[in-house]
Amino acid sequence: MLRLSLLALSLIVLCCVGCSGEVPTATDPEVPEAATAGGKETPTGADDYQVLLETTKGNIKLEVHPDWSPRGAERFKELVKMGYYNDTAFFRVIDGFMAQIGINGDPELHAKWRDNNIMDDPVVESNKRGYVSFAKTGMPNSRSTQFFINFGDNSNLDGMGFSPFAKVIEGMDVVDSLYKGYGEGAPQGRGPYQGKIVDEGNVYLKKEFPMLDYIKKATIVGEEPAETKEKPESEKSESEKPAPKEEKKDDAAVKSETEKPATKE
Repeated sequence: MLRLSLLALSLIVLCCVGCSGEVPTATDPEVPEAATAGGKETPTGADDYQVLLETTKGNIKLEVHPDWSPRGAERFKELVKMGYYNDTAFFRVIDGFMAQIGINGDPELHAKWRDNNIMDDPVVESNKRGYVSFAKTGMPNSRSTQFFINFGDNSNLDGMGFSPFAKVIEGMDVVDSLYKGYGEGAPQGRGPYQGKIVDEGNVYLKKEFPMLDYIKKATIVGEEPAETKEKPESEKSESEKPAPKEEKKDDAAVKSETEKPATKE
């Protein structure tokens, strides 16, 4: 219990250096998969939706429940639809505890969201294995973009205001396989320092922490990503119409380093 309390306090300290990241340590690896957590199926509501996370280790499917955490579910949908989580690293993965993600690899994009916080939601569900909550600092109403997936029973987080908004319904084995070798983030551990991720993005991560796993793409199941939706040809302006083929031949060369998947050793 002392170790868990110290970890909780260290998370609050981490958050104070410039981004929302936090959470303590799980102790019960025997908790069942999220699909059967608590010994019963979770009822599906009319507003529930699913999100597919295509990661460097395989696919993870989340079922989001707005009735659990209305503001959290709405913020998550907003970020997924705009492609915020694409090519974003699981930068803090602690064995037996949780996998944390949500600092975008492009510092300019992250800067637009890091202080765009949402109000807290009541804690309706518990932070059980496979359940998903937004990270927050030690201050009220501090959720923005970072979220974590629980590896074990972290119900001690419930009283700290971490409100689950989703659960893993497919691919918990993929979550379990995410690279954990770096452990806790700096300065408490040898993992990435959140301040440097904020400032330098994926350039820093891919140079200093090449083994990290990433979400390659996040999409709402059954909904075409906003950036790929096509207008009818008749509604397109001249600037939106496809360029002649000979003018598109160099498109692949303009991708930045931060758009590439993580390098594996």
